[in-house]
Amino acid sequence: MSKFGRILVILAGLMGADGVILAALSAHGGDAALLAPASSMLLFHASAVIGAVALAERGLIHARVGLVATAGFVVAAFLFAGDLTVRHLAGHSLFPFAAPTGGTLLILSWLLLAVSAAWPRPA
Repeated sequence: MSKFGRILVILAGLMGADGVILAALSAHGGDAALLAPASSMLLFHASAVIGAVALAERGLIHARVGLVATAGFVVAAFLFAGDLTVRHLAGHSLFPFAAPTGGTLLILSWLLLAVSAAWPRPA
């Protein structure tokens, strides 16, 4: 596994752990409506990161493009979930438009992953 792929899988592990923590806080907290979607975003994309790294490592997608898309999943999910979590815990946004920026980056990353599957890998 490439060094970058290994780093992405480590980050996916952290995303998964954070997702479980936020799910627990959501289940046991009072009004924790923002934490459930933050948890889901992290858990879902942690799995997507692991899957995309595996696809890249097996040569089933264009590795460089696929790993860029995967890095986008990590950054975007942390932006989206981080903004919702900060709103819940601190009462203010991470920064203006953090969640929509994360959501837009997620959409672009999914599209880039599709391109990586359509683009033949270099010989």
